[in-house]
Amino acid sequence: MLHYPQLLLRFRQRRRSTYSPASRNGAPWHRSTTALQDPHRIEARPSLIARIRSTDLLICSGSELEIGWIPLLLTQSGNPRVQLGAPGYFEASQYVVKLEIPKVIDRSLGDIHPGGNPHVHTDPRNIARIAQALEERMVQIDPANAESYRSRAKSFLERWQAALARWEQQAAPLKGMPIVVYHKDFSYFINWAGMREAGSLEPKPGLPPTPAHLADLLDRMKIQPAKVIVYSPYNSPQAAEFLSSRANIPTVMMPFTVGGTDKAKDLFGLFDDTIGRLLATAK
Repeated sequence: MLHYPQLLLRFRQRRRSTYSPASRNGAPWHRSTTALQDPHRIEARPSLIARIRSTDLLICSGSELEIGWIPLLLTQSGNPRVQLGAPGYFEASQYVVKLEIPKVIDRSLGDIHPGGNPHVHTDPRNIARIAQALEERMVQIDPANAESYRSRAKSFLERWQAALARWEQQAAPLKGMPIVVYHKDFSYFINWAGMREAGSLEPKPGLPPTPAHLADLLDRMKIQPAKVIVYSPYNSPQAAEFLSSRANIPTVMMPFTVGGTDKAKDLFGLFDDTIGRLLATAK
C-alpha cells in the first residue's frame, strides 16, 4: 500500500528493492516515519542511511516536504540508484495537480513550499494517480516482474475506485463545512470534500500557535464560527483545546496518514476514519 507523506523503502532479498503499489509482493520493506512524527522534521539517522545504501526505490512525498532530511540521506548513502533524477527516486507529488503554489517566495511568510502544498495524499483521487505512476516506475525498475505489478495495481485500483464512489456519497454532508486546521496538511481533503478552511492555529505555516494569534482567531470565530477544529497526531492538542473551550467548537484528531488512529490501519481505513470523524461533528 502507499503510505503518504511517509517515506517508504521496499527491499527484496540480496540487496534488491521493489515496492508494489497494491501489495507487499513478498518483499521486505522499511518505513522511515510513523504517524506520530512530523514529516517535516525527521532525523537523518545512521540506520536510515544504511538502509538507503541497499535500496532500489525510495518513495517520498516531494515538493520539499522532506527537504530537511532526505537530501542528507541521499548524499550520505552514496547510492546512485536513488539519487534525484534516477529511476529509483520517486516523488509522489509530481504526479498530481498541486494546490497553494505561492506567487511569492519569502521565508518571512513561514514554512512555505515553492512547489505547492506537499500533503497530496489527503485527496483520495490523488492516491489513484500516484498508484498508476508508481506501477509504471516499478515496471521500469524491475521489468522481470512487470506482469505481477500490473496485475496487483489493477486489483488495487478497482477496489480504490469502488471505495472512492462510496466516500464521495458519505462525504456529501461535509460540503461547505467551515473548519479550523492546525497546519495546512488537510488542504487537499478540504478541496476534495468541498469544505471551507475558516482559519489555522498556526499564525504562519510551520510556526507554532501564539497567544496573540489564538486571540485573534477566537474573535473571528465569534463572528463566523467553524464547525470543528482539526489537528494531526503529531501536533500538540493544547492550542486546539484552548480555542475549543473558548469558542465552544469541538476538536477532532484526524489520522492524517496510515497508523494515525486505530482504525486507519491502511489507506482504506484512513479515509473511512477521516470521513467518519468529521461526519460525527456535522450532526
